[in-house]
Amino acid sequence: MTTHSLSAGALHADRIAKSFGGLKVFHDVSFTVPAGGLLGVIGPNGAGKTTMINIFSGRLGLTSGQVMLGGTRIDGRSTFEIAMMGLVRSFQHTAIFNGHSVETNLLSALRFSRRDRSVLERLSPLLDQFGLIDNWQRNAEVMPYGLQKMLGLTMALATQPNMLLLDEPAAGLEKSERANIDTYVKFAREEFGCGILLVEHDMEIIKRLCPSVIVLDGGRLIAEGPPTDVLSQPHVINAYLGGSDEEDSDVTH
Repeated sequence: MTTHSLSAGALHADRIAKSFGGLKVFHDVSFTVPAGGLLGVIGPNGAGKTTMINIFSGRLGLTSGQVMLGGTRIDGRSTFEIAMMGLVRSFQHTAIFNGHSVETNLLSALRFSRRDRSVLERLSPLLDQFGLIDNWQRNAEVMPYGLQKMLGLTMALATQPNMLLLDEPAAGLEKSERANIDTYVKFAREEFGCGILLVEHDMEIIKRLCPSVIVLDGGRLIAEGPPTDVLSQPHVINAYLGGSDEEDSDVTH
């Protein structure tokens, strides 16, 4: 492992593998998200992208290999412990507390991460741009889906992570709402200094935001580099055209 991969806040997957019984979800995968950096993860459905995020965030264990955050090994630790170390994930679907207001949802995120309310001041430009300030005392579950999604993402950022794992943040959003993801990612990196691992099926978002991507297929990392270069490679095109139309069978929410 290189010294660079051990820098404070960097996320490094070192020859990681995951199997469920005899089914190999992925095998011998290595990559690094630098501190403050942005790496896209793409691949056909069933490639193990969400399973990887579940492992990094403590929801699943590894079969072999290791995951490092800075100089500390994090695989096998609890979700809470990993979050306290500065790594937080989002979910494909909304992750909010029903029956509670926007404000209460955000305060719950602060209590979980033991942050004080001053974080909301730092988040205020984002809250205002997404229309969450206008819905401050509204029950979160009655808001339009797009607002619920942005609330869930903002709750993750309210924990002030060093590394954010974004699992298909644009899923379920209208095309007109997807620019909010660009805004969110830019804000998280510039204002909070977050490194970001971005799993996303919307290739336009990937091409706009990610300086580099990795491609998973058949349990292996088959390509990495700038999005325009990677997406023009024949074996990457074949992976998408030959991929399953089913949702990830390995997903554990």
